[in-house]
Amino acid sequence: MATKAADTSTLEAQPRTPGTKNDARRVRREGRIPAVIYGAGKSAVPVAVDPRQVSRILHSETGHNSVFDLALDGEKTKAMIVDWQYEPIKGSLLHIDLKRIAMDRKLRVNVPIELVGDPEGVKTQGGLLEQIIREVEVECLPADIPNVIELNVAALVFGVVLRVSDLPKSDKVKFVTDADQPVAHIISIKEEEVATPEAAAADAAATPAEPEVIKKGKQETEEEGEAPAEKKEKK
Repeated sequence: MATKAADTSTLEAQPRTPGTKNDARRVRREGRIPAVIYGAGKSAVPVAVDPRQVSRILHSETGHNSVFDLALDGEKTKAMIVDWQYEPIKGSLLHIDLKRIAMDRKLRVNVPIELVGDPEGVKTQGGLLEQIIREVEVECLPADIPNVIELNVAALVFGVVLRVSDLPKSDKVKFVTDADQPVAHIISIKEEEVATPEAAAADAAATPAEPEVIKKGKQETEEEGEAPAEKKEKK
């Protein structure tokens, strides 16, 4: 279980006045994105942040579990990114939610599971490794959040299921996800049936062609009063 130290990078934030979606667009035209900072028993504060700084945090080794300094009005507080929205067509950041973090208080986060090793069931039994879940929820102090939790699958064979209870243990990290939740197993590789040309022609003749449906792309979403935009997958 690879752990990390708190990220020392800083995200600069400027106060903003919440308003209509046109106000949000104006913030983006100025090269920033709308955000909200909340938590630690304090009121939510609308702010604007640099999307490039946010992207660097989200694409860092620790990703959305990064703990960083949030600079606002001359003061710094530890914070994390807890939610973010992308524009579904262009893929640009639209909005993020930030949470104040107390370094001496435990919190719950989702951590990626990484399978390591070459399974025996793949090497000698001709099976295929299937990963059932790709992350697990844990509870720990911010400084003890793992980058990733590694699970050795080298001895995995047919008939054996590795579960959350098989993940490496740590005194600093408590698993919240059900211990019986399957994580990985070996499955059979099914050969696809290859249809003969005659069978394919018969199926084509028997099945009427469906009319083509043209789907409209989603419209740009905003933070105030609109449907949430596409969210980036947690690492």
